Amino acid sequence: MTETAEVVELVELDRGECRHLLTRGVVGRVVFTDAAMPAAEPVNYIVDGEEVIFRSAGGSKLAAATRRAVVAFQVDEIDPSTHTGWSVLGVGEAYEVTDADRLAELAERLPAPWAPGHIAHTIAVPLLRLTGRRLSPRDAKSG
Repeated sequence: MTETAEVVELVELDRGECRHLLTRGVVGRVVFTDAAMPAAEPVNYIVDGEEVIFRSAGGSKLAAATRRAVVAFQVDEIDPSTHTGWSVLGVGEAYEVTDADRLAELAERLPAPWAPGHIAHTIAVPLLRLTGRRLSPRDAKSG
């Protein structure tokens, strides 16, 4: 058994904890299908209610792939020196936000895009499935 296995344990997180951790993140990965192959793109995002919201450039593969497609959204925080941290995965059917009032409200809260270019699409991923795990230091009493 490795030293890492002896000092950490994997703990399943409930939906509330997963959602809380999502709100702490800044950059996540959207996992989608591109030409029948898995693909992942980093995005900066916000959590709005039970949805993850991000922007995508017009004509990008990500924007095209997320229109009414089932996608995954993953965010994590791992400390490589202690082998502790967490990972959260949400799954839902992505859609483009088109309501003018909601777009205006979201525009005030969404972070400025990091990538250059015109941002043409605001994408929402309803968190229909939300799971997570935490790698925590093992309690010496339970070890």
